[in-house]
Amino acid sequence: MSNTSFITQLQRPHLAAITPYQSARRSMSGGSVWLNANEAPQTPAFPEQQSWNRYPSFQSTALNQAYADYAGVALEQVLSCRGSDEAIELLIRSFCEPREDAVMMTTPTYGMYAISAATHGADVVDCPLQKADDGSLQLDVETMVARVRDTSTSRVKLIFVCSPSNPLGNEVDAARIEQLLQQVGEDALVVLDQAYIEFVAEDSAQRQVADLLAKYPQLIVLRTLSKAFGLAALRCGFALAQPELIDILRKVIAPYPLPEPTIAGATTALSASAIAQMNAQLEQTLAQRERLLAELQERSWANSIWPSVTNFVLVNVPDAAALVTQCQQAGVLIRNQSSQRGLGQCIRISIGNATEMDRLLEVLPA
Repeated sequence: MSNTSFITQLQRPHLAAITPYQSARRSMSGGSVWLNANEAPQTPAFPEQQSWNRYPSFQSTALNQAYADYAGVALEQVLSCRGSDEAIELLIRSFCEPREDAVMMTTPTYGMYAISAATHGADVVDCPLQKADDGSLQLDVETMVARVRDTSTSRVKLIFVCSPSNPLGNEVDAARIEQLLQQVGEDALVVLDQAYIEFVAEDSAQRQVADLLAKYPQLIVLRTLSKAFGLAALRCGFALAQPELIDILRKVIAPYPLPEPTIAGATTALSASAIAQMNAQLEQTLAQRERLLAELQERSWANSIWPSVTNFVLVNVPDAAALVTQCQQAGVLIRNQSSQRGLGQCIRISIGNATEMDRLLEVLPA
């Protein structure tokens, strides 16, 4: 599929006539005296921060190029935003008419897809994951495609697939994702949320994002620096897609989406030396995950333990609420996932450093 005109046809019709807001930074560059943005001449509380009085770039070329190099894609295929959560919002705002269009999700999955859709007035279509032959929960592609082609109800414009999965921790089968992309074709956009991609094996097909984007122009990949890069406080994420799709998102994103400290910190984190440090910490996290999994195998109350390729482990227990409360009272916070479809009495434990995991294992019942 080389023709990408269907992307502009999928956007909300009125966006085609919208001219993006031309902020001071977006419309002009150069100069030595900046008097075009109603900025203060300096920052009184932080006089040593000589750039904090200035609005940041609309899209930092340095940051976007750094991530493009990291992901192996072209600069024009990258949009940086306030975490991948903002990218979810931008996609729904760009492609879903309120009370007319819908987003599809596959529970159990990340809850913000449904919340963002609901706050925008878009319908939510749930095609729950189904148990595969190996016991894992995977995409029900046949049902998903049938619902996309069902013209009797609201039109599905966006399909959200979280892989590696939150909250399950497994990698969604790459063959099923490709099957979905092939069968959906130009009828809808597929959003592959890869917040935990760094934790999967380097030879995973889902890491080859440039190849996937070239092959499937209806694909959008969401990434973040919040997980493996350890920059959750900076709120920096990325949407990777065909340039035509990125241009649509650029129409609706805020004039200055990322603060200057976030741009600076994120760009530094994408340097070669920082990526090496991230990979070193990732190895430590994976070692602690395997340690936790081994310990849980010895605990009789761990009814079942979900396989994980991420920095967390999902466990079915006799009483999730009681265990979460017990840990909380001891100062250790874990997450109750029992409200998720099919995950009754399940807890999710994030992987911390060795000291944090020592304390967790002290607190958990023997």
